[in-house]
Amino acid sequence: MEQLTDLKAILHSKRANIYYLEKCRVMQKDGRVLYLTEGKEEKQYWNIPIANTTVILLGTGTSITQAAVRMLASAGVLIGFCGGGGTPLLAGNEVEWLSPQSEYRPTEYVQGWLSFWFDESKRLQVAKRLQRLRLDYLQRVWGKDRELQNYGFYADDADVERALNSFNARITQSPSVTDLLTIEAQLTKNLYKIAAQATRTDGFTRDHAGEDDANAFLNHGNYLAYGLAATTLWVLGIPHGFAVMHGKTRRGALVFDVADLVKDTLVLPWAFICAKERNNEQEFRQQCLQSFAEHKALDFMFDTVKNLSLEGRLL
Repeated sequence: MEQLTDLKAILHSKRANIYYLEKCRVMQKDGRVLYLTEGKEEKQYWNIPIANTTVILLGTGTSITQAAVRMLASAGVLIGFCGGGGTPLLAGNEVEWLSPQSEYRPTEYVQGWLSFWFDESKRLQVAKRLQRLRLDYLQRVWGKDRELQNYGFYADDADVERALNSFNARITQSPSVTDLLTIEAQLTKNLYKIAAQATRTDGFTRDHAGEDDANAFLNHGNYLAYGLAATTLWVLGIPHGFAVMHGKTRRGALVFDVADLVKDTLVLPWAFICAKERNNEQEFRQQCLQSFAEHKALDFMFDTVKNLSLEGRLL
């Protein structure tokens, strides 16, 4: 069996894999984690390279053994139980994350985060910083990604520039997190409109329970981003409840804050593009993961949270 040090040899920020599994059994066999699918004539085993995996989402019809959970925890892999297609079955439900139980993680980041978190004015400063970094990332990615540009997503598009400049100006003037959330929602709504126009998606309305491909892909891709965000926070030892933007009553709200760094930039355009191209769920998921890796989304999340934690001490 692989030693614990071998399983954690690849830094989480450099890991490439997120798995969504359904209608299968996850188990440990001969020192490896496998998932078993039952075909019409025979059972098939598939290996999961856990040392290079950040998150496993278990969808409908799945089961997992205790031995498999123990190995996944040893490798620092988060496990999420979810509905079909990587999203909740019910609109009000959330993925339940099972974090590996390890107390041997850095304390400097949670201490830095808490040094500002209990001060409302400082928390607002960090929330604004988070939103500016989100805008910078979108401008950087849309400014160089040729595939996105082929579908009409440009950082210097007049409508995009107008939306981003307006949001950037209002960030500075925003008096509260509530106001910041309002203008952030307006930005995303504008980006939906821009994406719908670029892909000629007529009559699009954002509906989390919508059955059209664009809405389904947005839900699916967002939960992939939530998996990366949950991994980032677990590795850095910051509890999910210490959010700076989202609801104070939601235990996992910081996951949403961190995921927002990349959702509009990567998930949003590809959801519309893949819907236009009539891609299936698996093809969309592969495109999302490829885009996450190409633009170092996980690295960006790690760097952002680490820097904000350390900068928080100086506020």
